Amino acid sequence: MTVEMQDIMSDRERPGPAAGATLGEFNAFLAEHGEIDYLDAIFCDMCGTVRGKRFPSEEADKVFTSGVQMPQSIYFFDVTGVNEDILGMGFSDGDPDAQAHPVSGSIVPVPWASMRQAQVLMTMVDHEGTPLMLEPRNVLAHVVKQLDDIGLKATVACEFEFYLLDKEMDRKGRPQPPINPATGARETAHEVYGITELDGFMGLLKEIDEAAAAQGVPASGATAEFAPGQYEINLKHEDDVIRAGDHAVMLRHIIGTIARKHNFLASFMAKPFVEQTGNGMHVHCSVLDEKGNNIFNDGTDEGSPKLRHAIGGLQATLPDAMAIFAPNLNSYRRFGPNLFVPVNGSWGYNNRSVAFRVPNGSPDSRRIEHRVTGADANPYLVLAAILAGIHYGIVNEIDPGDPAEGNACETVDEGLPLYLPSALKRFRNSQVMRQYLTDRYVDVYAETKILEYEKFQEAISPLEYDWYL
Repeated sequence: MTVEMQDIMSDRERPGPAAGATLGEFNAFLAEHGEIDYLDAIFCDMCGTVRGKRFPSEEADKVFTSGVQMPQSIYFFDVTGVNEDILGMGFSDGDPDAQAHPVSGSIVPVPWASMRQAQVLMTMVDHEGTPLMLEPRNVLAHVVKQLDDIGLKATVACEFEFYLLDKEMDRKGRPQPPINPATGARETAHEVYGITELDGFMGLLKEIDEAAAAQGVPASGATAEFAPGQYEINLKHEDDVIRAGDHAVMLRHIIGTIARKHNFLASFMAKPFVEQTGNGMHVHCSVLDEKGNNIFNDGTDEGSPKLRHAIGGLQATLPDAMAIFAPNLNSYRRFGPNLFVPVNGSWGYNNRSVAFRVPNGSPDSRRIEHRVTGADANPYLVLAAILAGIHYGIVNEIDPGDPAEGNACETVDEGLPLYLPSALKRFRNSQVMRQYLTDRYVDVYAETKILEYEKFQEAISPLEYDWYL
């Protein structure tokens, strides 16, 4: 039976809420770390932005005993932080609250805070007590369960590229590379993997590493990337995909917060400079069976048939999922020939020009590197779309064709929607995305991003005045 023929999982069949953090867990945290002045109850919205509510210490207990009432619209704010009354939710229905509970294992210190501070991640339920399917984290859990239903479990690792920028714009109002604290000169070098390029920013990078460790985020070193001021920080592989999504969201938050503390701006914008390389979010993924065996490994250098099927599913679902992988108008500036950015659904072995790369390594660690996504995308939704593609390919035994040789990013696939309105139309009309992400979430996401795009179009850019005035 193909995925299209299966019934969409009903609300009642969705995974129930995981056990939340208890007051005992909070008291154990206090016993280890000492008393706090404030507790931040945090949420991650559709755009991957961390939001929340700050409680003084005397009110912190109630977060763990009665939870927090917050408007459910927090999960579908657009990139400007506004709810545009999405599908009648907002002004039309009075912007109702829903109940949020703390996630077990997510209570951590906030090492960069000026006061004694802790934070806890929140997850929301609907009026029936089931996971609210407007929350990106719950959308990911919904897809993870579909893998679990066929006896499979994913292991993932995310990599983030970002720019460190001067907080001051140049004379034309454009972003500019930072001034290196060690040299006093503005960064101009294109030294990928350069060590000296890291030296001047080691104070900042060290504090990012320390903050990640304090919050239990498994970050793994930093490298200089292809452009002045561009860096990459990776996360280690995790077999709890939902927790991996938590860590990806928090790593971006940590990088941005520590950069501001050092008087820089950290940008995950997909393409902040037309003439420089963009910022990607690469995701490594392998899949284990119920015995913990990697199903992509059959002992050969080529990998198993299920590896090929998973890649076939990622190819088949790529056009439908582009609105997730590239969520903003700027996201599509990152795609172009010969930029080591995928412009088609090619795959191959040890080849960075393809969309779906099978890295070198031992057969036991056989995995797929998904290279399409920009660093500006929501990690929960990206992981959900990737796992949906893998599940779809395995269940339907989709063949991906022959692996690419040489440069696979010369030819742009005209069937790949590389413009935001086209991608949103493809996403909204996709039965496969509706199967995995639910009808309601597809509609809410598409409507939010369409209205965001229309709002952008209402502004007149300086270039229009330069050209047409």
